[in-house]
Amino acid sequence: MNSEAENIVELERAILIEAREEAEQMQVEAKEKADAIHKRAQDQAESERKALLDRAREDADRLRSQATATAQLKARSSQLEHREKVLDNVFTEVKKQLDAVKKRPEYDAIAALLLREALTQLRVNKAEIRADESTQKSLKKSALDEIAKELKGEFTIGGGLDEGTGVIVDASGGKIHYDNTLETRLSRLQSTLRASVYKVLMGE
Repeated sequence: MNSEAENIVELERAILIEAREEAEQMQVEAKEKADAIHKRAQDQAESERKALLDRAREDADRLRSQATATAQLKARSSQLEHREKVLDNVFTEVKKQLDAVKKRPEYDAIAALLLREALTQLRVNKAEIRADESTQKSLKKSALDEIAKELKGEFTIGGGLDEGTGVIVDASGGKIHYDNTLETRLSRLQSTLRASVYKVLMGE
């Protein structure tokens, strides 16, 4: 039978063993928790790094697309600007040459056509015609009479034109008029002709 002293020693030893085992268990648990926290931190850092890289890649792609679009827009704008300049030069040159139309042998027919079209547009039976000197000569009385008979109206040659080739017809005491000079006709047609003229210039 153990003495009381031996029992105390045995109890102390048991307590120490239990304390050591508990301490070791706590260390294991603490390490596991630390490892788990470290793993979570690593996973989160990796996730944030990936998100950051993805965002940076998206930003770079967007900026690259914007730069490409801007460059294409500038190139297109420059091309259109050049095209408009070329077309303006063409129409300016054509306008300069309109005066030469009066010297053509068929100008009498052209002058009659200009007058007939202007009167038809106005739809009046009484009007005064203003024309440049050459056009007035081309609108011989027979042509004027023929158009008056055709349109059942009374039309007279009035004053001349300060500029332009063709006719301007005034009616209702000058309240309405129709400009059918070659220059005005060119201006009216210019917007619709630009595309086809440019194709011809480009050899398309």
